[in-house]
Amino acid sequence: MKFVLKNGLVLFSLCILMSCKTEKPTESNDRPNIVLILSDDQAWGDYSFMGHEIVQTPNLDRLASESVVFKRGYVPTAICRPSLMTLVTGLYPHQHNITGNDPAGGFREARYPREDLLANIDSLAKLPALLGEAGYLSHQSGKWWEGHYSRGGFTDGMTQGRRHGDEGLTIGREGMQPIYNFIDTAQAQEKPFFVWYAPFLPHTPHTPPERLLSKYTAMDLPLTIAKYYAMIEWFDETCGDLVNYLDDNNLRENTLIYYLCDNGWIQKPDKNGFDVRSKQSPMEGGVRTPILFSWPGQLAPAERSEFISSIDLFPTILEAAGVSSPGPRPGLNLWANLKQGTPIERDIIFGEGYGHNMMDNNDPEASLAYRWCIQKPWKLILCYDGELEGYGPDTHADMRTEAIRLYNIIEDPDETTNLAGQQPEVVQRLRTAIEDWYPLEKRKVLASSDGND
Repeated sequence: MKFVLKNGLVLFSLCILMSCKTEKPTESNDRPNIVLILSDDQAWGDYSFMGHEIVQTPNLDRLASESVVFKRGYVPTAICRPSLMTLVTGLYPHQHNITGNDPAGGFREARYPREDLLANIDSLAKLPALLGEAGYLSHQSGKWWEGHYSRGGFTDGMTQGRRHGDEGLTIGREGMQPIYNFIDTAQAQEKPFFVWYAPFLPHTPHTPPERLLSKYTAMDLPLTIAKYYAMIEWFDETCGDLVNYLDDNNLRENTLIYYLCDNGWIQKPDKNGFDVRSKQSPMEGGVRTPILFSWPGQLAPAERSEFISSIDLFPTILEAAGVSSPGPRPGLNLWANLKQGTPIERDIIFGEGYGHNMMDNNDPEASLAYRWCIQKPWKLILCYDGELEGYGPDTHADMRTEAIRLYNIIEDPDETTNLAGQQPEVVQRLRTAIEDWYPLEKRKVLASSDGND
């Protein structure tokens, strides 16, 4: 499926920047409550419901048993800030223009003002604001990079405007009371609510409670692994607390919960760092995540085999809330498929990757490292010559030794064997699809072992 045609790129870009009014509901309290649960830096297989043999996630297991579960979910880019902005806007990073975490030069010595980055969100239609026009109250907690929570259209929240999330990052690690207070307020006002629960978990620093850490150190695991597993279980406990609060207040049957992770993580056993095949990379360890949708009585629990992307969540959640879309979006509205159990009519998904720092606030391609697509069973990764800066530049150097990579991710889920040289027709077909999806202006594929592109 081709989302963007070359001749229509300018028109499409103008359309997605337009913010159209949504229709006001007749009775806003007839709409479902919506809760987003977003984990931070967690590998796609590090859940017991995904088959992990050690780490325990009983609360997410229970949620999965009550959900439509896509074990092959993906995020378009494997770093937190762009990934979060895709959830907020329904756009790819090259469209919403947030491709990295910090300005060029880094957070402390930026070569252009951070305010320039924050301004990118102002011209875009945002999920909390659209829900607000339909009568919702909304609460932000946890990760939030785009200044004060109100800049994203939230009516309530914790982040005051500093990098990463400031006060919002205490959620989960220091309890859940701010969310509970917000839910109580929304109930008192008879308003539907949207909760953005994106805690700094299991993200570093890995400082789990001793009661959980001792459980995993007793298994004779490397300390770094034991800490990471304990952080996952700590996060799982907070998810159980949130769902139980909804249950205890008779809200669960009118609440849609959706879950995913912002990007992957593979914990190294020898030091407190991440594997180059996870965070910030286009490998499965970086971009794959389970995606769950749970609404008792409305969505029949099921395990789905299709590949979906977080780009699909924006239109899907708006549809579930009965809110009109602000204009064209590249993702699919999955709501009818979720409700009816019908197949999803799409056979390809796309993604991209950039450096940690944004080299040019007005030119996403300046720090472009990857574009990729998946068409079962194939995954094609193309590596580009964008300038890279920020933590882990060596990560990109290691990952871009082969400029064109093709994997059969069904037979080779760990992506150990590059089949590009053996499947030139598949490479060309998928490369054409990528180029039609996101036409580049000037970036080039890096030189490969087969010669220059």
